[in-house]
Amino acid sequence: MGNRHTLHFTAGREHIDELGHVNNAVWVRWIQDIATAHWNAVARPEDRESYVWMVTRHEIDYRGNVAEGETVAAETFIPSPPRGARFDRRVDFRNADGKVVVSANTTWAMIDKATGRPLRIRPETAAPFRPYG
Repeated sequence: MGNRHTLHFTAGREHIDELGHVNNAVWVRWIQDIATAHWNAVARPEDRESYVWMVTRHEIDYRGNVAEGETVAAETFIPSPPRGARFDRRVDFRNADGKVVVSANTTWAMIDKATGRPLRIRPETAAPFRPYG
């Protein structure tokens, strides 16, 4: 259904650090932005109303740089079924040549908005994100 989701990000002056490329904190923000967009685009309305996601782990590999004015295509997907309250998410950022310049594996925990506590991910909540991988 909606396992993969793509967004484009363009590096503005505010994203650039003293080394002349996108700052690490910006990559983390973009990872969150695409994850949120994917959830909002694919999840069932009742799940979007009831749950919110919290990052529990980021693992990011930097394989290249992006300078001011350059655009990257970010693609995210869920590589495997949920484990309890957690879903892993993969994000790859490709430059104009199609080369992966940054890749991330992140772990997100589903939180019940009403209680503020983690909640086991039900099959019907995970279903829109299949097939895995």
